[in-house]
Amino acid sequence: MAKQGNSARKTDWQGRFFASLAGVVSAGLLFGVAELFSGFFGPAASPLTSVGATFIDFTPAWMKNFAIATFGTNDKLVLLISLVIGAVILAAVAGLLARKNLMAGASAVVAFAVVMGLCVISRAGADTLDLIPLVLGTAAGLWALRLLIRAISTRQGTSAETEQEGQSDLNTGTSRRAFLVRSAALAGVAVVVGLGGRALTSARNTTVAFREALKLPSAKSKAAALPAGVQAPVEGVTPFVTANKDFYRIDTALVPPDVDPTSWSLRVHGMVENEFTMTFDELLAQDLVESYVTLTCVSNIVGGNLAGNAKWLGYPLREIMARAKPKDGADMVLSTSIDGFSASTPLPALQDDREALLAVGMNGEPLPVDHGFPVRMVVPGLYGFVSATKWVVDLEVTTFEQMSGYWTSRGWSSHGPIKTASRVEVPRALARVPAGKVAIGGSAWAQQSGISKVEVQVDNNGWQLATLADEASIDTWRQWSYYWEGATSGTHKVQVRAYNGAGEMQIEKQAPPEPDGSTGWHSITFTVE
Repeated sequence: MAKQGNSARKTDWQGRFFASLAGVVSAGLLFGVAELFSGFFGPAASPLTSVGATFIDFTPAWMKNFAIATFGTNDKLVLLISLVIGAVILAAVAGLLARKNLMAGASAVVAFAVVMGLCVISRAGADTLDLIPLVLGTAAGLWALRLLIRAISTRQGTSAETEQEGQSDLNTGTSRRAFLVRSAALAGVAVVVGLGGRALTSARNTTVAFREALKLPSAKSKAAALPAGVQAPVEGVTPFVTANKDFYRIDTALVPPDVDPTSWSLRVHGMVENEFTMTFDELLAQDLVESYVTLTCVSNIVGGNLAGNAKWLGYPLREIMARAKPKDGADMVLSTSIDGFSASTPLPALQDDREALLAVGMNGEPLPVDHGFPVRMVVPGLYGFVSATKWVVDLEVTTFEQMSGYWTSRGWSSHGPIKTASRVEVPRALARVPAGKVAIGGSAWAQQSGISKVEVQVDNNGWQLATLADEASIDTWRQWSYYWEGATSGTHKVQVRAYNGAGEMQIEKQAPPEPDGSTGWHSITFTVE
């Protein structure tokens, strides 16, 4: 009897495992088929992408800060992996339900599909036709679930007692092989159609091909040549100009939008005397200018790497505003991306003499797709969440009282001026260096003000004046260096603080990024051997 009980428990465990596997394989086919057909529709038609984008929209600030602080620019990859894990768990649950009652499992799949459908239809630019891939994928998933669950259901002729216990006939090698063959075949189909969908989407994506073929016009006003001494002499300090591939990327787009430059246009409207629309060709025909500008993300923690410096090519936004002629009372421009993201930029920042740009180029080439191709905004002195809209298609002149941007409506500040910041880049935290003369270096920034002084403190001793590298402009970061003579063995701490162009010292008190940028003096520890 005990042997029979153990056999029954083993058989039931096997049944649960195979039912869970049936659910997972069915979900894979659902997503694979949906991905294949989404290539014929808009970007929102991909269920996984739309679910991820919706998740980002509803992510609370504390979770966003944790993700960026923990994973940095890999936050979207982590989100995708998490979504896949979540989908696997839900699919396994559906499979277990279907083992007991096929209708219950199918109802769970339909319920999940409805939720995904709501995510799809909620995305910017989506319409009901974008639901077709999900519907087709759901039908394929339900078919696969029924097929696999039937393969593990109790055989005709088994006892009523065994059937009520939900035990299967998978204790035979032939049955297991039959189920695994079906599962492997369907899983293979899911992978093939999923990859085919990705390939189809890439083939239909004209953005990359257009970007590679695009030759940007020369700037009417070129950026001034960089001074010879903009790079600090300490080896290991961040390059003064950040390569495109190394430039940080923080935005709400799980997958960069596919924007066809030939159909791109910018609408300028709202509280203006002259509403107008500008095409990409019209934008390229304007008097473009070059400018070095350091961008900073509001989510950058003290000493973080969410800052980068590049040479931008674009058309001054003050010229756009001059043509639109904002009406009295307007104090904000709401910029909107093709994917629905929006930012609230103070109107004066787009009218004064700073080089706020509708940028089309970055470091001598067209904007990378990840950084806003074909057009994005670059506004010196403001954090990106209120100014650096990528894939921008709409500028509405309005007021802060009437409207708010994506992050402002989620509790972040409305204006977002960048705060003075500095960081130690050499030595790296926890580095081991030889005794004697230790080179220390890093970067500091205070866009629209510039850096006038940087001081370094070692082991809580007196503050020492660091040597500043040459300044390119008040809108770029400035590097600094300091040499600590006579360093002795042991663990040591180095701290840095900077002063802006007006001589104001950066804030000492530690504060998190939310709601308007982090503050505090950066410090690291290292070991002298």
